[in-house]
Amino acid sequence: MPQAHYLTALQHYRNNQLEQAESSLQQAVALQPNHADALHMLGVICYQTNRTSLAVQHIAKALKISPRNLDYLNNYGLALRADNQLDAAVKSFQQAILLQPKDLDVQLNLGNTLLTLNRYEEAAGYYRQVLRALPKQDDIRAALCHCLTSLGNEAQSIGNYTQAEACFQEALLFNAQDSVLYYNLGNAQRELGKSAEAAKQYQKATQLSPNDADAYNNLGNVQRELGQLDLAIESYKQALSINPALYHAKVHLAHQKQHICDWQGLQEDIAEIRHWVKNLPQAQISPFAFLAMPTTTAEEQKTCANNWVKNRYAALIKQGEQLNFTYLPNNNKKIRIGYLSADFRLHPLAFLVSELIELHDRTIFEIVAFSYGVNDKSSARTRLEMAFDQFHDIRHLSEIDAAKKINACNIDILVDLTGFTQTSRSGIVALRPAPINVNWLGFPGTMGGINEKPLYDYILSDSFISPPDSAHNYAETLALLPHSYQPNDRKRPIGKLPSREACGLQDNAFVFCCFNQTFKITPDFFAIWISLLKAVPNSVLWLLDCNTWAKQNLIREAAVKGISEDQLIFAPRVSITDHLARHVHADLFLDTLPYNAHTTCSDALWMGLPVLTCAGDTFAARVAASLLNAADMTDLITYSLQDYENKALYLANNPSKLLELKQKLLATKMTSNLFDTDKFSKSLEEIYQKIYSATPLAP
Repeated sequence: MPQAHYLTALQHYRNNQLEQAESSLQQAVALQPNHADALHMLGVICYQTNRTSLAVQHIAKALKISPRNLDYLNNYGLALRADNQLDAAVKSFQQAILLQPKDLDVQLNLGNTLLTLNRYEEAAGYYRQVLRALPKQDDIRAALCHCLTSLGNEAQSIGNYTQAEACFQEALLFNAQDSVLYYNLGNAQRELGKSAEAAKQYQKATQLSPNDADAYNNLGNVQRELGQLDLAIESYKQALSINPALYHAKVHLAHQKQHICDWQGLQEDIAEIRHWVKNLPQAQISPFAFLAMPTTTAEEQKTCANNWVKNRYAALIKQGEQLNFTYLPNNNKKIRIGYLSADFRLHPLAFLVSELIELHDRTIFEIVAFSYGVNDKSSARTRLEMAFDQFHDIRHLSEIDAAKKINACNIDILVDLTGFTQTSRSGIVALRPAPINVNWLGFPGTMGGINEKPLYDYILSDSFISPPDSAHNYAETLALLPHSYQPNDRKRPIGKLPSREACGLQDNAFVFCCFNQTFKITPDFFAIWISLLKAVPNSVLWLLDCNTWAKQNLIREAAVKGISEDQLIFAPRVSITDHLARHVHADLFLDTLPYNAHTTCSDALWMGLPVLTCAGDTFAARVAASLLNAADMTDLITYSLQDYENKALYLANNPSKLLELKQKLLATKMTSNLFDTDKFSKSLEEIYQKIYSATPLAP
């Protein structure tokens, strides 16, 4: 009799007569309470008529009677999901899959439920399995694409760019017309140093979405990194034509114009950018680009850095608070110093710090490297790997995983040698994997903070660059070295001396030179250099050949002012060792402002080449003077453009005085404070000890 009611119910159900079916099922259950199929069917009807709680109850009773029934488990999962009992639904579907691993309906239901729970990786796995059997199901392809996109976004947000790249690449297999996917893939590849690949993704994004200003801006970024400055400038202009309020595109455009020495309208651009820094804190103004812009003040640079930290690192700082890293007691009684950098390779940084790392007192300190730059397999890289007590390559780790690695190494003081430069990964520091963060060497200025809480605890500087009355211009606490903030490597290799002819220099020419990057050259200083060329017979200006557009613009600007092309000599890019060797043929190095020669100044002084500088008011504008002060060459420091020009002219017309300066540099370079790396290392270690013990710092 109960079975007859059940069979009648089935007939009604097939005819979509749900009320009659439900009535027959209730009669069957009344006569046989353990009729599992009737209970299950009652649950299905309740599910289909949006009575989810009743559906759950009925199917649960059926499962108590027959717990290994695949259909019961699948429909129970659907009822639970409809009743918003998502975790329980997942368990029911998982039990069903254990019974029948190849059931596509159950796999799809489980995937959909996991997607609702934002468990994207698990959901993606089930969608992939279903698509192997049903490759043309558009709804499943769309669901998998959604999972992969979400996974990519999550990975991107925590700095796991390798995973992000893989997710976006797979997502594009299911939606090759989504411009956002190409854009996000480009972002991930750019972070991985794959600029050429990233450019292709941004180009595809702009083809699919011609009005996407951000895609054009990021395309400009990778074109810049590829050395395609003309294309980069056009991309930035295109971005701004679409969205004039895309502030960072305007900043990039202005900075690249500086790189190619295109000064037309630059003064007005910088005035506008300074206004944004002051009045639009949400505008993303690159602190590094801002440092090089004439007329910016130390106070504005601090504001720019603060805005940058708030816009770029607030989320990571919050994540760091949630991670709540613990700092274990230092049981080995040695202070562990962690150096974080992208440039442990054949790079100017190596020629500053290599000997210092070797000289650190291992009875007091343990020195650990965290490298996230390319391993160029150079002798400079090998030397650094040997110099450190531990050398960790964290290039492929996400920000969080890199921070966890640093924390696991029990670092006492973490020193960021890169800062807000192009290869910055200061997000690792924002997570605070070490108890003390130090800003040093890579970024010549403050790195800001949020609400008076600095991103870095200390900045290593010196009393010339950062006199005590300038402390308010820094978010960090000043930790001042006694002579100069910059170390030097006395073991830096020097190449074979080239002939003057090989350098394009005539034997009897007086050689003014500036080997600074072209973005540091300003119209004011170039005008002074032109005046010097006119005033000093048979003189030439020897510049670094940074890019073809700068070369053309400088030649054109000189011609307008009456200087022939043959008076401008451009030194091609060569190895650092060969570059050092050719300094011998220059007579006087002319520095720039507001961004001085830094490592470039040390290189020149090491080779016995006098450097004439004009000291400004910001960190980047006082470095060369600091180095000259430490080298006891204060006669080469000026404080106004007129004094700078007068001094240059005086030295050019007084070869005996210039020779005296060169001889002094060569005679004292192994003993001067600038190149006494032993003395520098001891001074730096004293600061580390004071920082570690939290005793007051003194110059």
